[in-house]
Amino acid sequence: MHVFDEAIALSHAGGDRFDGATHPAWANMVGPFGGITAAQLLQSVLLHPQRLGDPVALTVNFCAAVADGPFTIEAVPARTNRSTQHWTLRMLQGQAVVMTGSAMTALRRDTFGVTEHAMPSVLPPSQVAVAPVGDRPEWVGRYEMRPLEGGVPAQWDGSDQGHSRARLWMRDGALRPLDYPSLAAIADLFFPRLWSRRATRVPLGTVTMTVYFLADAQQIARVGNGFLLGQAQGQRFHMGYLDQTAQLWSEAGDLLATTHQLVYYKE
Repeated sequence: MHVFDEAIALSHAGGDRFDGATHPAWANMVGPFGGITAAQLLQSVLLHPQRLGDPVALTVNFCAAVADGPFTIEAVPARTNRSTQHWTLRMLQGQAVVMTGSAMTALRRDTFGVTEHAMPSVLPPSQVAVAPVGDRPEWVGRYEMRPLEGGVPAQWDGSDQGHSRARLWMRDGALRPLDYPSLAAIADLFFPRLWSRRATRVPLGTVTMTVYFLADAQQIARVGNGFLLGQAQGQRFHMGYLDQTAQLWSEAGDLLATTHQLVYYKE
């Protein structure tokens, strides 16, 4: 079994409850990588016997650091309409709530469609060097990342870079085909934009993250184990919080997902 599938494996505990556990391959500086937690929450919806349709949106609120060990996810279908379904989500360790969230699934229909946010013109992944893993957290080694701009600062000297935009090619390092859970995880691949803007290591962490899935399951499956182009940029850094937004395109230029994060930081 692929290490990603090991991490998102859940057992149905009856009703709306699913049991799982953290995985050491996805360890972060404190607790697991937030993207794998998002994927675990989404997986509980995908496994639920009452699910209608495919994911359209997922929001994860990081209430506390997830401790190493078992957890339980409650995935409750709060309302089901003819073509849409709304979910409330909680992750518990013991009696403590460590994550909350919501999701929306839907039956997609053929309609008018156009993409206004086109993929930027960049070098193909074959012409971009792979970023070294170095002494970064364990989860970083699960991905192949080829940065084009706005990567980890070469020197943590506090210099203002003038903008926080990052662009990189990225994919699963063990070449796992893309699907909804792995797309949710890779949407969290961008480190907080404050570090890039100021080249200063300050304490910070994501408070809430939303992923909008803009492609259907067939379009996502066509990506296979190919690269995604990710672009992320901060929008405002103010009084201890910053918001950053990102886009994820396939190599064919299809906009598969967008994501928005609110990050807490302190001096």
